[in-house]
Order: sequence, then structure tokens, then C-alpha cells
Amino acid sequence: MSNKDKILLVEDSPDDIELTLHAFKKNNILNEIIVKRDGEEALEYFFGPEGVENNKALDLPILILLDLNIPKIDGLNVLKRVKNHDRTKAIPTVILTSSNEQADIINSYLHGCNSYIRKPVDFNQFAETIKQLGLYWLVLNEQYLNKNEFQP
Repeated sequence: MSNKDKILLVEDSPDDIELTLHAFKKNNILNEIIVKRDGEEALEYFFGPEGVENNKALDLPILILLDLNIPKIDGLNVLKRVKNHDRTKAIPTVILTSSNEQADIINSYLHGCNSYIRKPVDFNQFAETIKQLGLYWLVLNEQYLNKNEFQP
């Protein structure tokens, strides 16, 4: 893993963004964190402002941390779009949300999320969650190497 590998954080709460960035720093996870504050921004990051694939050369993130409760386009619809596109479907996507609704959990897995984690309220628990996420998804998990073209 190099610190050039990007992580996309899709989160609208300034407090949660700050906590997440602080937890990454506390755990010496040095990857660049790209923050998108709503579903529209997240989809534009992957597919351009018109929804057209005009970002082919974009260096895709190695991990997406996605909140479900985000403005403009909700997290579930972002997940569906990312997982239904050949170029982005292999990117591990972790739902990181405050929702513990059974329907949200089921729908997230049905639409391709790789993991569903409910955000702890306590910062120390949250920092430990981020540490474990980093350890698993950035160190232990084998990444798909050709990030710009998915060939099943």
C-alpha cells in the first residue's frame, strides 16, 4: 500500500468528516482522503458532471467509505450506480453510517456493499473502527490492480 492510494469518503456531516480524518491520522493511515459531501458530488467524481464517463484517466480510489444518509442523491443510489458500472464495481465499498435499520443493511448488501458498519458514538470506539478498517481494507485485503478497466 502506498500513501498515494486514495480513499473516497462520502459524508455530509462536518463533525463526522473531522472525526474520520482525525481517526485516520491517529492511526497513521496516510492515504489521501477525498471528501465528497453529497451523492451528486460522489457520482460526479466517478462519472463527470453530466453523468457521462469523461473521467477515464481518473485514478480511482482503493476504498469507498459511504454514508447512506447524504443529500441530493442518497448513499444507496450512489452504491447502486458505482456497483453497476464496469469501471467502478470492483472498488471495495464500506457503508459507514449511523443507521441500524434492517432494511438499510439488507439493501446495502443486495446492491453490492462489501461491509456495513454502524458508526460508534464514542470517538475512541470510532478510532478503533477506523484502525480495523484500515488494517483490513488497506493492508490485508488483496486489491484489484488494474483500477481503470475491469475485465471479469
